Amino acid sequence: MNDSGENGEKKRSRRPVAERTAHRDPERTRAAILEAATREFAENGMGGARVDAIAERAGTNKRMLYHYFGDKEQLYLKVLEEAYVGIRTAERALHIGDRSPEEGIGELALFTWRYFLQHPEFLSLLGTENLHRARWLRQSVRLKELHSHLIGELSDVLEQGKKQGVFIQTADPLHVYLTIASLGYFYLSNQYTLSTIFGRDLIEPTHLNAWERHIVHVTLASIKR
Repeated sequence: MNDSGENGEKKRSRRPVAERTAHRDPERTRAAILEAATREFAENGMGGARVDAIAERAGTNKRMLYHYFGDKEQLYLKVLEEAYVGIRTAERALHIGDRSPEEGIGELALFTWRYFLQHPEFLSLLGTENLHRARWLRQSVRLKELHSHLIGELSDVLEQGKKQGVFIQTADPLHVYLTIASLGYFYLSNQYTLSTIFGRDLIEPTHLNAWERHIVHVTLASIKR
């Protein structure tokens, strides 16, 4: 091999392994960074999260992180967007409009509660963003489109229920969703303080199952005629 070929091989071999891997599989690297960032932001918030820690968790380096996402704030916004995309995409798969109105609302309530249980990082991200008064969320056009679909589908189900005489005429889609989400979010985000204050382990399966039934009951009771 000539000198120029040897020098080229040496230069390639000196490149960090993380960068060589990223160039071979950019989508995998990008996904790993997003997953690592989600954990870091959920555990430490926007202020406490460190880019170094995210890169280390993802098995890459800061240069690749900046290459894919620009900076820490842009990465955080992307994490937020992906977190919301996850729950909104799963909601669409429910097809609540294909069920009876009562079944549709009940299924949405069950799904939301169970999703919150299975994705504590989503609740942590919500808490962080609310501390910052939705500073980064306001920048996302993508999320506004996602949520308009949710409210639209919920409106259709409620309208169907009103026509059938099942739901009260004043049933409001946003109020229904806020009822569902708040009953789940408050319980889980305050589980430690509430369990301590009232001397009951709220995370025990029996209590979780009872609260699940309560959410469905309260939601439907608030809109049924």
